[in-house]
Amino acid sequence: MEGVVLGFATIVVVIGVGALIAHLGVVDLSAQKVLSHIAFFVASPALLLTTVAEADTHQVLSRSLVATVVGVLVPATVYVVVAWWRWRRSVGERVIGALASSYVNAGNLGLPVAAYVLGDAALVAPTLLLQLLVLQPLALAVLDADVRGHRPSVRHTLVRPFTNPLTIGTLIGLLLSVTGWQLPPVVADPVVLIGAMAVPGMLLAYGIALRLGPGFGVDVPSCVLTISLKLAVQPVVAYAVAHLALGLSGHALLAVVVCSSLPTAQNIFVHATRYDRSPTLARDTILVTTVGAVPLITLVVWLLG
Repeated sequence: MEGVVLGFATIVVVIGVGALIAHLGVVDLSAQKVLSHIAFFVASPALLLTTVAEADTHQVLSRSLVATVVGVLVPATVYVVVAWWRWRRSVGERVIGALASSYVNAGNLGLPVAAYVLGDAALVAPTLLLQLLVLQPLALAVLDADVRGHRPSVRHTLVRPFTNPLTIGTLIGLLLSVTGWQLPPVVADPVVLIGAMAVPGMLLAYGIALRLGPGFGVDVPSCVLTISLKLAVQPVVAYAVAHLALGLSGHALLAVVVCSSLPTAQNIFVHATRYDRSPTLARDTILVTTVGAVPLITLVVWLLG
């Protein structure tokens, strides 16, 4: 459990630093947007490139991926339906809520948890690549269209994701992973250095928003729904599909459920800020699920480990 504790503690400390510098007046709320934009347009694409380039893409073609996909689709669909039918939220707001309900922190938290708790960092690869190669490009395409205020054409829907810096970084990394090519050091070293800005940049921006942004609980019904879907529905669905439908057991089953129990990823807050769609909902969901995931993952390991 050392990996779980260490991973969460690191996140909390860096978020705390962001809140502290905001409280002391070192930065104002505009710094949060600057950090978020740097993370979105520069640092995160570099980090995704290096992360995907080192991942084993063969992990995607496994039964674990099926359980992961269903575990994502069920809570995301539930949120979209409720937000449209009951609250009449906009398309962009529904996208952010769906991501907050199902898009896990597979990168800066999932990798260390997989390494220390599950014993193999590659076990998070199905979740990581599903999110980077499928969920994120689709979500960003819809958000782009929502901000532009018109229904996108089929051509625009297919082409737009490939103009997004996050998708571009992911696809370059995938190409390197599949072919086995390596970037020359003169290119790779700056990319790695820039990519190292992504996680601390996102966490500092998040801490600044916690201190200077709107108060917690602005949208209680939506927040309760996203938190419930993320911490309860997603792990249970993933377990049911993996164990009852696909027959997974032992370490493979544990890996699927642990990955589904990870909290909402910080980059959802970056996307919400970038497109100005439900940033407070994303912020509050990330905060509560990050705290709640510690006892949840501990319980999962105790029951299935």
